[in-house]
Amino acid sequence: MARKPNYDFEKRQKERARKAKKEEKKKRKREESMTGDGESGGQEEA
Repeated sequence: MARKPNYDFEKRQKERARKAKKEEKKKRKREESMTGDGESGGQEEA
């Protein structure tokens, strides 16, 4: 008999990954604002 998938574990893993990604984005924005560059957005005016 096949084992039952643990959906709660998968959900927690996804939530943890989502939270880590959000924290990384927040950290990057904070560092960007501290440097005052604003050019690292990837878009340049021509």
